[in-house]
Amino acid sequence: MATILIVEDSQTNMELAVFLVESNGHRALQAIDAEIGLTLARTEKPDLILMDMHLPGMDGMEATGLLKRDPATRAIPVVALTALAMKGDEERILAAGCDGYISKPFRYKDFLATLERHLGDRPSA
Repeated sequence: MATILIVEDSQTNMELAVFLVESNGHRALQAIDAEIGLTLARTEKPDLILMDMHLPGMDGMEATGLLKRDPATRAIPVVALTALAMKGDEERILAAGCDGYISKPFRYKDFLATLERHLGDRPSA
């Protein structure tokens, strides 16, 4: 079982992501903004972070940059959850430090495949 931190300000998207993570045998941590997400990342050391790019206050790209510059969290994979789907958006997000990209609205099979790709050989429960 992996621990996955979901940083998402939309209640609907959070509920769906938590459902998918937990139904795949993993533990979900929840943060509604980047500041809470950064704190949880540093204290809980999740195996993967799913980061919304449009958050109140600090956005997901800035938060990802902070995580990737911090020796305590830089090795944690960060996958962007975003509605940004225009040409060039994925490249900008990856250049900001994200390790992967899931566009919203997400398809559950793609969502789960991305989780497993970034979790590697870690078995689910």
